[in-house]
This record gives sequence, structure tokens and C-alpha cells, in this order.
Amino acid sequence: MDGGRRDPDTGREASKVRAGKASSAGVAASGGELAGIGIQFAAVILVFTAFGVWLDRRFGSSPWCTIVFLFVGAGGGFYSMYRKVMAAQRRDAQQLAERRDAERAEREQR
Repeated sequence: MDGGRRDPDTGREASKVRAGKASSAGVAASGGELAGIGIQFAAVILVFTAFGVWLDRRFGSSPWCTIVFLFVGAGGGFYSMYRKVMAAQRRDAQQLAERRDAERAEREQR
């Protein structure tokens, strides 16, 4: 408890202002982290497809290596995307639970 100190900008209690700023910072970090997923997904597919084209030209097996590596790249891109999204959701859920616990403890102190 902050002894009734108020934030000059919002007029709210200082502890509530800090909690709000911390939660919005977590959202911004999560959003920034997830912003590049589409680019990464496309890059993985392009790299694997280019490797498949190179193998096809080298061994004369057109278009089989290209098709196989296109699907391998898409699968790898989806897997990478899934891992990043799930990690962000776990982190956000943990932050939310910690914030709820802190608010509950603050209410119990009153």
C-alpha cells in the first residue's frame, strides 16, 4: 500500500498506475515479438524451397526435391510459429496470474 499517494497524471493510486504500466509493457513486448512471425514463416519456406530447387538442378530430379522441401519448410514454419505463440500465451497467462495474486494480496491487507 502506498499510503494513499496518487499519480499526478491520472489521479489513481500509485500502485494501480504501476501495475497498469507494467501490464501494457508486457503486451507491447509480446506484440513486438509476434510481429515478425509472418516474415519468419515466409523466409523459412523460401529458404527450404530454394534448397529444393538447388538439389533438383544438381541431381536432375525436378520437381520432386522442390515439392518435398516446400512442404518441409511449411511444416517447419508452422512449428516455429506454434512454439512462439504458445510461449507468448504461457508468459501472458503467468503475468496475469501474478497480477491477480498481487491484487488479491493488496485487498487482503486492507
